[in-house]
Amino acid sequence: MFTYCFFDLDGTIIDPKIGITSSVAYALEKYDIFVEDKDQLTTFIGPPLHESFCKYFGFSNMAAYDAVDKYREYYKDTGIFENYLYDGMAELLEGLQKAGVKIVMATSKPEIFARQIAEYFHIDSYFSCITGSELDGTRVAKNEVIACAMERMGMLDASDAVMIGDRMHDIVGAKKNNMESIGVLYGYGSRQELEDAGAGQIVRSVTELKTLLLSE
Repeated sequence: MFTYCFFDLDGTIIDPKIGITSSVAYALEKYDIFVEDKDQLTTFIGPPLHESFCKYFGFSNMAAYDAVDKYREYYKDTGIFENYLYDGMAELLEGLQKAGVKIVMATSKPEIFARQIAEYFHIDSYFSCITGSELDGTRVAKNEVIACAMERMGMLDASDAVMIGDRMHDIVGAKKNNMESIGVLYGYGSRQELEDAGAGQIVRSVTELKTLLLSE
C-alpha cells in the first residue's frame, strides 16, 4: 500500500465529457468552426487545452490562448457541472482515507475549478491537497503540477507515492518526478497510449483500482 495516492481529475475521478466537449464546441463556434458530433472532441479531455487547440485545429499560439478564454466563458458557469463521479469512486476515496493513505489531486485543470468540482461532489474532505494549473496558463504541465503538490505535502521524494490517471500526460508526469504510476482504462486514454508512456500498471475499472490499491 502506498503512503500517497495522487489522482488525476478528468477521466479518472469524474467523467467530464459533456462539460468539456460542450465548452470546446462553444469556443470553436466563435471562430466559425462547427462540430456536429461532440464525441469528436473527447481528445480534449486530459491534455492542456491550449495544446489541444493547436494540435487538433491548427490554432496559432496566441489564438489558442484566446480560444481557452472563450472555452471558459461557457465552462465556468455551466460546463463545470456537466459531469459525473465515476461509480465507486467516492467509496474508493473513503477506503483509502480510512486506511491512512494521503490522497492528493493533481490536475492540469485550473485549481479553482478543481476545488469547485470536489466541493460539488462532496469529495473535497478526502483530499489532503488539491493542486491544479493557474488561470494564466502557468503550471499546466502534469509534471509541474505533481511537483507543486509534492512540495505542498512536504514530500522529499516520491518513493512511497503513485500517480493514477487515464492519459499519457499523467504517466509521463509521474516518471519525471520518479513516481510510480497506474493507468486507468475507464477514462479517455487507450491501453496503447498508457503502455507507450510506460505505465507501471493498468486497470480496467474503479473496482479493479480499489482492489489494487487496498489489497494487503
